[in-house]
Amino acid sequence: MDVVVGRIGRPHGVRGEVTVEVRTDSPEVRFAPGTVLGTDPARSGGLEVAGVHWHSGRLLLSFDGVVDRTGAESLRGLLLTAVIADDERPEDPEEFYDHQLVGLTARTVAGDLGQVAEVLHLPAQDVLVVRTAAGRDVLVPFVSEIVPEVDLAAGTLRVDPPAGLLDDAAPD
Repeated sequence: MDVVVGRIGRPHGVRGEVTVEVRTDSPEVRFAPGTVLGTDPARSGGLEVAGVHWHSGRLLLSFDGVVDRTGAESLRGLLLTAVIADDERPEDPEEFYDHQLVGLTARTVAGDLGQVAEVLHLPAQDVLVVRTAAGRDVLVPFVSEIVPEVDLAAGTLRVDPPAGLLDDAAPD
């Protein structure tokens, strides 16, 4: 299964380096030189990491065959993907891959809220898009105070919303 491990940002310098928005807890493994990453949208053959280093808190990568700023610019916005086993889990038990969360039933004390339809990775935090039975999308910040329990085996997660968070979930 492919998982998103990063997103290519703007070029850095004139020798083909790009900035990367990291979406993995293991950048030293996922972006090691020689690693071939898939892309979304797909490019033929993937991208092989030629070089990696951190600069001012931002990950910079260079890829085989990308030797100038024009080549780097052509990569802007691509999602970088890595292949993982279907049953692989992150090392931290409080972390999950997006594909493990999508499809789970979100429940509150009052009952079923809906199903997780998508996971958004926003600059401030990750957000679950929960689709209610009425077809509405409710945004739930994916933080332990609001989503204190995720039970993959049961296919559920518990939502403990603060006042007002689920007002949009109520039917018209």
